[in-house]
Amino acid sequence: MKILLILMTSVSAGVASGDHFHSFLLGLGIATLAVGCCHWFAFRSSKFPELALFLLICGLLAKVTITVIGVMWGISRDLITSPLVFALSYLFFSVVATYVWFRYQEYLLAVKQKVRKRLA
Repeated sequence: MKILLILMTSVSAGVASGDHFHSFLLGLGIATLAVGCCHWFAFRSSKFPELALFLLICGLLAKVTITVIGVMWGISRDLITSPLVFALSYLFFSVVATYVWFRYQEYLLAVKQKVRKRLA
C-alpha cells in the first residue's frame, strides 16, 4: 500500500510539474544519488566501531557535496527552471529514497537471518 501511494504521488507530481519537468527530474536524480551515497558511507560495516562516527560524517559530507554540485550543474545548464518544483521534488524524493533504502536493508537482513536459520 505504501509503495502504491508513493508511486501515485510521484506520478501526479510529475504530471503537475509538466512545465518544469527538467527541474522535477533533476530533483529526483540529485536526491536519489545523494541519499544513496550517504547511506553507502554511513551504514558500512566495519571491524572497528570507532569508525562509526567518522563514517556518518563522511555520509553527511557526501550528501551535501553531491547536492551542491548537482544544483550548481543544474543552474549552469539552465535545467532548474523552477526552484520551487526542484526543492519540492528534492525533498519528496529524499524521503522516498531513504524509505526505500531502509526497506531494502530490512529485506536483506531478513534474508540473511533465514539463510542462517537453515544452515544452523
